[in-house]
Amino acid sequence: MSPARDAELSLMKHYEGSRTIDGIWVTVNGTPLDPRYDLAVFTRLGFEWSYEGDAPRQLSLALIADAVGEDPALQWSKPFMTRVVLCLDNDWQLTDDDIRKTLETMGVSHTTV
Repeated sequence: MSPARDAELSLMKHYEGSRTIDGIWVTVNGTPLDPRYDLAVFTRLGFEWSYEGDAPRQLSLALIADAVGEDPALQWSKPFMTRVVLCLDNDWQLTDDDIRKTLETMGVSHTTV
């Protein structure tokens, strides 16, 4: 890889989720993802994915808010949930670039923090 590509990857945010017998965890660059209850509370029971509901919508809100900002998160959490979070497997990975590109295909015109 080129030095420019290495620098780009090191600045990229990496999101990971895992559902195991021991529970569920979601991280951004190895740190627990903030559920962003300050923006909206769909549930206080934590994150979930692979179905439509309050916990997947909380994950959707948190991912968008962290990746691209609060305003898109509030407006696009439900459509993003049905387009992306609904389709996540037990173990998954996304980047902020994945989130940004998906939002752009959904019609979000300005997706930068």
